Amino acid sequence: MSHKNEAPLKELIDKMLRAYGLSNKLDEVELIQSWEKIVGKMIAKHTKEIYLKNKVLHLELDSSALKHELNLAKSKLIEKLNGDLGKPIVADIVIK
Repeated sequence: MSHKNEAPLKELIDKMLRAYGLSNKLDEVELIQSWEKIVGKMIAKHTKEIYLKNKVLHLELDSSALKHELNLAKSKLIEKLNGDLGKPIVADIVIK
């Protein structure tokens, strides 16, 4: 028996998260959880702070060599992050 008001659970949860302003926070949590998988153990080990604000990923690294390398590879890293998460979450990266 089918009802007209039926919707997939994922769709309803997404609507609820947007209504409460939580979808961006959920994206940030998902990004942080997959950071090591995306960039590897070595870079993740040197990442001291990571957060997402207004589609800008903010990173603090303890290695100046890694800061330089990631700055050179920003666009590729953005592409890799968004590809792994399946949606355009990161538009820019700021590295401290």
